[in-house]
Amino acid sequence: MNLNRVILIGRLTQEPETRSTAGGQSVTTLSMATNRAWTNQSGQKQEASEFHRVVAWGRLGEIANQYLKKGGLLMIEGRLQTRSWTDKTNNKRYTTEIVAESLQLGPRTAGSSEFSRPPAVMADVKKVAPKDDDIPIIDENEPVSRGVEEDEINISEKDLPF
Repeated sequence: MNLNRVILIGRLTQEPETRSTAGGQSVTTLSMATNRAWTNQSGQKQEASEFHRVVAWGRLGEIANQYLKKGGLLMIEGRLQTRSWTDKTNNKRYTTEIVAESLQLGPRTAGSSEFSRPPAVMADVKKVAPKDDDIPIIDENEPVSRGVEEDEINISEKDLPF
């Protein structure tokens, strides 16, 4: 069995960009960052950021373009895809991106009076957008490791079975 699944929780680094293909299908490109924090062997806290390119097709992309803003927290579920093309100087180029299959918006920022809750934050390419009452919102103060015991988080290399 094979599995190509990506789940990211991070922040948008720029406004979403929507365009249409020659066939008339809309596609939205998102740029997001995820952070990782750890303590090195000398006890110093370290941080690193990863930047991701996300592509959302059709209605999912339209929802992302309508409700997402730079700096906003979101969760993306999708799959990895690598594309190749030949550039103007005849060099073969590659890019790997996440093709979004669903997304969840984070909490609204203070002072946002546009709407109380977005009407379709849990959009899925296989489903119709849900009603307001069914919308899951990520709580910014909720720990990502909720439900995970502390000793499960600190796994050493010698504990791995391979």
